Amino acid sequence: MPDTLTPADLPAPVADAPVAAAAAPAANLSPAACAAALAERFPAVFGPGVALPLKLRIQADIQQRAPGVFTRKSLSAFLHRHTTSNAYLKALTKAAQRVDLDGRGAGELADEHRQAAAAELERRRALHLQRRGEQIAAERHAQRQSAEAEGRARAERAALLRAHEASTLTRRNFCALKGIAEEALDALLAQARQERAATLQASRAAGAEAGNDGPGRTRKGPRERPNEPPNER
Repeated sequence: MPDTLTPADLPAPVADAPVAAAAAPAANLSPAACAAALAERFPAVFGPGVALPLKLRIQADIQQRAPGVFTRKSLSAFLHRHTTSNAYLKALTKAAQRVDLDGRGAGELADEHRQAAAAELERRRALHLQRRGEQIAAERHAQRQSAEAEGRARAERAALLRAHEASTLTRRNFCALKGIAEEALDALLAQARQERAATLQASRAAGAEAGNDGPGRTRKGPRERPNEPPNER
Protein backbone atom coordinates (compact mmCIF):
# COMPACT_ATOMS: atom_id res chain seq x y z
CA MET A 1 0.00 0.00 0.00
CA PRO A 2 1.56 3.33 -1.02
CA ASP A 3 2.53 5.85 1.60
CA THR A 4 0.16 8.71 2.17
CA LEU A 5 1.39 11.98 0.61
CA THR A 6 1.73 14.96 2.86
CA PRO A 7 1.31 18.60 1.70
CA ALA A 8 5.08 18.94 1.84
CA ASP A 9 5.42 16.21 -0.75
CA LEU A 10 3.15 17.96 -3.23
CA PRO A 11 4.81 20.01 -6.00
CA ALA A 12 4.81 23.75 -5.52
CA PRO A 13 2.07 25.54 -7.44
CA VAL A 14 3.18 27.23 -10.62
CA ALA A 15 3.26 31.02 -10.16
CA ASP A 16 1.09 33.06 -12.40
CA ALA A 17 2.90 34.81 -15.22
CA PRO A 18 3.93 38.34 -14.17
CA VAL A 19 1.61 41.04 -15.32
CA ALA A 20 3.28 43.46 -17.70
CA ALA A 21 4.41 46.54 -15.84
CA ALA A 22 2.20 49.52 -16.38
CA ALA A 23 3.69 52.35 -18.35
CA ALA A 24 5.45 54.86 -16.13
CA PRO A 25 3.47 58.05 -15.68
CA ALA A 26 4.72 61.15 -17.46
CA ALA A 27 7.03 63.31 -15.38
CA ASN A 28 6.21 66.90 -14.55
CA LEU A 29 8.59 68.83 -16.78
CA SER A 30 9.75 72.35 -16.09
CA PRO A 31 8.53 74.97 -18.61
CA ALA A 32 11.99 75.02 -20.20
CA ALA A 33 12.14 71.23 -20.52
CA CYS A 34 8.59 71.15 -21.82
CA ALA A 35 9.45 73.79 -24.41
CA ALA A 36 12.45 71.75 -25.60
CA ALA A 37 10.37 68.57 -25.88
CA LEU A 38 7.61 70.34 -27.79
CA ALA A 39 10.10 72.03 -30.12
CA GLU A 40 11.57 68.63 -30.92
CA ARG A 41 8.18 67.10 -31.75
CA PHE A 42 6.37 70.08 -33.25
CA PRO A 43 8.98 72.52 -34.62
CA ALA A 44 6.48 74.22 -36.92
CA VAL A 45 4.78 75.92 -33.98
CA PHE A 46 7.14 75.50 -31.03
CA GLY A 47 10.54 75.84 -32.71
CA PRO A 48 13.03 78.50 -31.53
CA GLY A 49 11.74 81.97 -32.29
CA VAL A 50 8.39 80.71 -33.59
CA ALA A 51 5.26 82.44 -32.31
CA LEU A 52 2.05 81.54 -34.13
CA PRO A 53 -1.55 81.70 -32.89
CA LEU A 54 -2.38 78.14 -31.86
CA LYS A 55 -5.72 76.51 -32.44
CA LEU A 56 -8.03 76.41 -29.47
CA ARG A 57 -7.73 73.38 -27.18
CA ILE A 58 -4.31 72.57 -28.62
CA GLN A 59 -3.41 70.77 -25.39
CA ALA A 60 -5.71 67.85 -26.28
CA ASP A 61 -4.01 67.55 -29.67
CA ILE A 62 -0.60 67.43 -28.02
CA GLN A 63 -1.68 64.66 -25.66
CA GLN A 64 -3.10 62.70 -28.58
CA ARG A 65 0.01 63.08 -30.74
CA ALA A 66 2.49 62.49 -27.88
CA PRO A 67 0.71 60.23 -25.37
CA GLY A 68 2.37 59.79 -22.00
CA VAL A 69 5.04 62.42 -22.63
CA PHE A 70 3.54 65.50 -20.99
CA THR A 71 1.43 65.82 -17.89
CA ARG A 72 -1.51 68.14 -17.92
CA LYS A 73 0.22 70.28 -15.31
CA SER A 74 3.40 70.61 -17.38
CA LEU A 75 1.52 71.53 -20.54
CA SER A 76 -0.73 74.00 -18.76
CA ALA A 77 2.24 75.81 -17.19
CA PHE A 78 4.13 75.98 -20.46
CA LEU A 79 1.19 77.00 -22.62
CA HIS A 80 0.21 79.74 -20.18
CA ARG A 81 3.71 81.20 -20.34
CA HIS A 82 3.91 80.75 -24.12
CA THR A 83 0.55 82.25 -24.99
CA THR A 84 0.99 85.27 -22.70
CA SER A 85 4.42 86.23 -24.03
CA ASN A 86 4.81 89.52 -25.89
CA ALA A 87 5.86 87.69 -29.05
CA TYR A 88 2.74 85.53 -29.02
CA LEU A 89 0.46 88.49 -28.31
CA LYS A 90 2.02 90.43 -31.19
CA ALA A 91 1.41 87.44 -33.45
CA LEU A 92 -2.25 87.44 -32.39
CA THR A 93 -2.65 91.08 -33.40
CA LYS A 94 -1.32 90.43 -36.92
CA ALA A 95 -2.57 86.95 -37.84
CA ALA A 96 -5.78 86.12 -39.66
CA GLN A 97 -6.08 82.49 -38.57
CA ARG A 98 -4.89 79.99 -36.00
CA VAL A 99 -2.68 77.00 -36.79
CA ASP A 100 -2.47 73.36 -35.74
CA LEU A 101 0.60 71.45 -34.52
CA ASP A 102 1.92 71.19 -38.08
CA GLY A 103 1.54 74.90 -38.78
CA ARG A 104 -1.47 74.44 -41.04
CA GLY A 105 -4.49 76.71 -40.85
CA ALA A 106 -6.96 75.63 -38.19
CA GLY A 107 -9.68 78.23 -38.04
CA GLU A 108 -10.16 81.96 -38.25
CA LEU A 109 -8.81 84.13 -35.46
CA ALA A 110 -11.65 85.94 -33.71
CA ASP A 111 -11.52 89.74 -33.65
CA GLU A 112 -12.17 89.77 -29.91
CA HIS A 113 -9.01 87.72 -29.33
CA ARG A 114 -7.02 90.03 -31.58
CA GLN A 115 -8.34 93.10 -29.77
CA ALA A 116 -7.70 91.55 -26.35
CA ALA A 117 -4.07 90.88 -27.34
CA ALA A 118 -3.63 94.46 -28.54
CA ALA A 119 -5.13 95.83 -25.32
CA GLU A 120 -2.82 93.66 -23.20
CA LEU A 121 0.23 94.82 -25.14
CA GLU A 122 -0.80 98.44 -24.67
CA ARG A 123 -1.33 97.86 -20.94
CA ARG A 124 2.14 96.35 -20.64
CA ARG A 125 3.69 99.19 -22.62
CA ALA A 126 2.04 101.80 -20.39
CA LEU A 127 3.12 99.90 -17.28
CA HIS A 128 6.68 99.70 -18.58
CA LEU A 129 6.75 103.44 -19.26
CA GLN A 130 5.33 104.16 -15.82
CA ARG A 131 7.90 101.99 -14.08
CA ARG A 132 10.68 103.45 -16.20
CA GLY A 133 9.54 106.96 -15.30
CA GLU A 134 9.45 106.07 -11.62
CA GLN A 135 12.92 104.55 -11.88
CA ILE A 136 14.32 107.66 -13.57
CA ALA A 137 12.68 109.90 -10.95
CA ALA A 138 14.12 107.79 -8.15
CA GLU A 139 17.59 107.90 -9.71
CA ARG A 140 17.42 111.68 -10.09
CA HIS A 141 16.22 112.05 -6.52
CA ALA A 142 19.11 109.91 -5.29
CA GLN A 143 21.55 111.97 -7.37
CA ARG A 144 20.19 115.21 -5.91
CA GLN A 145 20.46 113.86 -2.40
CA SER A 146 24.01 112.69 -3.04
CA ALA A 147 24.98 116.06 -4.52
CA GLU A 148 23.42 117.90 -1.60
CA ALA A 149 25.18 115.66 0.90
CA GLU A 150 28.50 116.17 -0.90
CA GLY A 151 27.90 119.92 -0.94
CA ARG A 152 27.30 119.96 2.80
CA ALA A 153 30.36 117.82 3.45
CA ARG A 154 32.50 120.08 1.26
CA ALA A 155 31.24 123.18 3.05
CA GLU A 156 32.05 121.55 6.40
CA ARG A 157 35.60 120.72 5.23
CA ALA A 158 36.09 124.30 4.00
CA ALA A 159 34.91 125.68 7.36
CA LEU A 160 37.22 123.27 9.16
CA LEU A 161 40.18 124.44 7.09
CA ARG A 162 39.43 128.11 7.78
CA ALA A 163 39.02 127.41 11.48
CA HIS A 164 42.28 125.45 11.58
CA GLU A 165 44.21 128.20 9.78
CA ALA A 166 42.88 130.81 12.23
CA SER A 167 43.19 128.67 15.37
CA THR A 168 45.96 128.94 17.95
CA LEU A 169 44.89 125.76 19.74
CA THR A 170 47.04 122.68 19.91
CA ARG A 171 46.21 119.87 17.54
CA ARG A 172 44.67 117.83 20.32
CA ASN A 173 42.54 120.67 21.62
CA PHE A 174 41.45 121.68 18.12
CA CYS A 175 40.34 118.16 17.32
CA ALA A 176 38.55 117.91 20.64
CA LEU A 177 36.78 121.20 19.96
CA LYS A 178 35.68 120.09 16.50
CA GLY A 179 34.80 116.56 17.59
CA ILE A 180 37.06 114.78 15.11
CA ALA A 181 39.75 112.15 15.58
CA GLU A 182 43.33 113.41 15.40
CA GLU A 183 44.27 110.76 12.84
CA ALA A 184 41.50 112.03 10.53
CA LEU A 185 42.46 115.71 10.66
CA ASP A 186 45.27 115.69 8.11
CA ALA A 187 43.22 113.91 5.44
CA LEU A 188 40.30 116.30 5.92
CA LEU A 189 42.53 119.36 5.70
CA ALA A 190 44.33 118.03 2.62
CA GLN A 191 41.05 117.40 0.87
CA ALA A 192 39.77 120.85 1.84
CA ARG A 193 42.92 122.48 0.41
CA GLN A 194 42.52 120.58 -2.86
CA GLU A 195 38.89 121.63 -3.12
CA ARG A 196 39.76 125.27 -2.38
CA ALA A 197 42.47 125.24 -5.04
CA ALA A 198 40.07 123.73 -7.56
CA THR A 199 37.45 126.36 -6.75
CA LEU A 200 39.96 129.18 -7.17
CA GLN A 201 41.17 127.76 -10.47
CA ALA A 202 37.62 127.46 -11.78
CA SER A 203 36.84 131.00 -10.64
CA ARG A 204 39.89 132.39 -12.42
CA ALA A 205 39.05 130.50 -15.58
CA ALA A 206 35.51 131.87 -15.49
CA GLY A 207 36.82 135.39 -14.98
CA ALA A 208 39.23 135.06 -17.87
CA GLU A 209 36.43 133.80 -20.09
CA ALA A 210 34.19 136.68 -19.06
CA GLY A 211 36.96 139.13 -19.97
CA ASN A 212 37.03 137.93 -23.54
CA ASP A 213 34.88 139.59 -26.15
CA GLY A 214 31.35 138.31 -26.33
CA PRO A 215 29.95 136.31 -29.23
CA GLY A 216 29.80 138.11 -32.50
CA ARG A 217 32.44 140.61 -31.49
CA THR A 218 36.03 140.70 -32.63
CA ARG A 219 38.87 142.25 -30.76
CA LYS A 220 40.17 145.35 -32.51
CA GLY A 221 43.83 145.37 -33.33
CA PRO A 222 46.02 148.36 -34.20
CA ARG A 223 44.44 150.57 -36.80
CA GLU A 224 45.94 149.97 -40.18
CA ARG A 225 46.77 153.02 -42.20
CA PRO A 226 45.85 153.04 -45.86
CA ASN A 227 48.68 152.68 -48.28
CA GLU A 228 50.18 156.08 -48.95
CA PRO A 229 52.39 157.03 -51.84
CA PRO A 230 55.99 157.51 -50.86
CA ASN A 231 57.01 160.99 -49.86
CA GLU A 232 58.95 162.29 -52.84
CA ARG A 233 59.82 165.56 -51.29
